[in-house]
Amino acid sequence: MSVRKIIHIDMDAFYASVEQRDNPSLKGRPVAVGYAGPRGVVATASYEARRYGVHSAMSAARAKRLCRGLIFVPARMETYKEISRRIHRIFHEYTDKVEPLSIDEAFLDVSHLPCATQAAREIKARIFQETGLTASAGVSVNKMLAKIASDCRKPDGLFVISPKNVQRFIASLPVEKFFGVGKVTAQKMHKLGIRKGADLRRAPLPLLLRHFGKAGQNYYEYARGRDGREVQVHRIRKSLGAEETFAQDTSEPDILSARLEDVCRKVWTRCGRAGFAGKTVTLKLKFADFKQITRSYTLPGLVSGPKQLLAVAADILAGVELKGRKVRLLGVTLSNIPKETGDGQLQFDFSPAQTS
Repeated sequence: MSVRKIIHIDMDAFYASVEQRDNPSLKGRPVAVGYAGPRGVVATASYEARRYGVHSAMSAARAKRLCRGLIFVPARMETYKEISRRIHRIFHEYTDKVEPLSIDEAFLDVSHLPCATQAAREIKARIFQETGLTASAGVSVNKMLAKIASDCRKPDGLFVISPKNVQRFIASLPVEKFFGVGKVTAQKMHKLGIRKGADLRRAPLPLLLRHFGKAGQNYYEYARGRDGREVQVHRIRKSLGAEETFAQDTSEPDILSARLEDVCRKVWTRCGRAGFAGKTVTLKLKFADFKQITRSYTLPGLVSGPKQLLAVAADILAGVELKGRKVRLLGVTLSNIPKETGDGQLQFDFSPAQTS
């Protein structure tokens, strides 16, 4: 069987790098893209800001405490999207098998090319030549390893895990670097004496299944450098949602109901634009202490319209005991695509006009 050649391209601090490129006075300075207000959140931080511990999803208040000289810049999403489109056009000059993961990263299957490393080097050079931005690339035999590799020499890095070096590389890899291993899972592994890939490889499959459920099978395969996932050219949308962070935390029922109606209206409008439908409504609440809960309800058939979406979400909210806790964020997601449509794209009218 022929060995696959997978490239993972990840733009370096994408939003912040665009802002530094377009405003030379920001070069070499700690920059955060996002809203600097009391309820603001960092979307992306420059590498200069990351040295102080600033990172994405961090509250603006904490970021400013960590880095007193931090410069906040509002996001310009249309600019970022246009640059992303230019970058993806470069990808498609090398292969049709491109799987976007987000606006600033993607997998490329270049198994048809004689040298994946050379292709990655050329792609990086083309991106810099045409956008003035740097990207990091990882090259290996599967998606898991390529993604890990792209993070090894950031920024502006290129790292290759060749077939003959896979097992040696995996053996020394901290378990935190494996796909799907977050902070909590890593702590559980540490308690089992599993700290690196070599430890994970020695762990019997029954033990991994007992402690980690179905994910244990994935960890067993990853520890051996195996990942059979294909590069997905057309990614099927599985859910669609919206959320709102409040200007002030609240537990007032009337305010929560009004905000819920606004969020449901946004969700339905987005469903109309995407031609998306589903049967499961999920409510997300994040509290003042940043702890969050989700509650879901699945209907026997498709959610029929904005009124039913709101009614189901309102019923879920009514069943949540706040116990005096104030809500910081409220979100609603529609999911569970019916089998008969397959891809979640429906043919009947989903126009935003129905949201009135």
